[in-house]
Amino acid sequence: MAPIAIDPQIIDVAQPKKDTLALPATTRERLDKAGVDLSNGYPYRPARPLYLDDAFAIRNEPWYHDDAGARAAKTDKNKTSLLSAATKVTNLTSHIGTEIEGLQLKDLTNQQRDELALLIAERSVVFFRDQDLSPQQQKELGEHYGKIEIHPQVPQVPGVPGVTVIWPALQATEKAANFRNPGGASRWHTDLVHERQPAGITHLHNDTVPKIGGDTLWASGYSAYEKLSPEFRKIIDGRKAVYKSAHTYLDRDDPNAGPKHIERVHPLVRVHPATGWKALWVNRAFTKQIVGLDKAESDLILGYLFNVFEQVRFRWTPRTSALWDNRITIHNASWDYEGSEPRHGTRVTALAEEPYYDPNAPSRRQALGLEDSD
Repeated sequence: MAPIAIDPQIIDVAQPKKDTLALPATTRERLDKAGVDLSNGYPYRPARPLYLDDAFAIRNEPWYHDDAGARAAKTDKNKTSLLSAATKVTNLTSHIGTEIEGLQLKDLTNQQRDELALLIAERSVVFFRDQDLSPQQQKELGEHYGKIEIHPQVPQVPGVPGVTVIWPALQATEKAANFRNPGGASRWHTDLVHERQPAGITHLHNDTVPKIGGDTLWASGYSAYEKLSPEFRKIIDGRKAVYKSAHTYLDRDDPNAGPKHIERVHPLVRVHPATGWKALWVNRAFTKQIVGLDKAESDLILGYLFNVFEQVRFRWTPRTSALWDNRITIHNASWDYEGSEPRHGTRVTALAEEPYYDPNAPSRRQALGLEDSD
């Protein structure tokens, strides 16, 4: 019997849902090796908050974020411990994306983990193929980078809270995907922008991928900011925007008003604490409106900003990890394989600091002495 699709707006939070889809063979092998208990079904689904105020209250108190990349910037900006241990380091484009060979993420020392965070802060996304990595080890690495996000709306690996399951076939049982309307991750976005302290480093490990297609694209907020003329930068520097959640909830005081998004106000341009560089921080999916502007004015400016990002496209192979920094990137999961083959991965996201803007911070090109004369 096929799983029943349940509207997340009306689900009884006391009733978990047990999924019965067959796992891809490579996924089951990985989970079995890790000792994950699959006897109660897979994945585990946490109770979903029904009301907006309950969801808003999750992680609504501030905490101190000790940034790993900033630590490495103080101890060894050259990242000697990490890079000297690799057999090969390849920059995939001039602006964004690096692939490292010869290292297992599970075996990194704390110094190497810090230096990896700094490399991610500089290159936006870093890739590691042929990783022997359990969900538990993936979570432990994520905890080094910040407070682990445990999402109240998404499925997770049983017994390993905070390790979310990325499984398009499962998502399709709730909302069918097709060529014209692909899955939810198949649009440019940044994760968890509605949080008080949004996402820092995200680590996606794909154990099962299609033979053709299914690439993921990332784009650089550093480069996007640098694409803007100095005069245009003055228009957006210091401005804030409204950012909304991916999921919706009911207003407890007016449930008949229909589903609503969580909304937060953050800077349009933010500064990364490890590099000190400015980055454009907007995304087409979840940036709603620039504060202080009429909607028509805001839409015009945002529509332009959405289109100035430099990209890298990555071809997955099984057992590959990608670690990216949500503070300086947007990403898009290509659905060009059309769900015709299995795809499965696990994701861990470490939350970081409250976004901030510093008018004295340089762009990346300014910091590196590459800024154009005009």
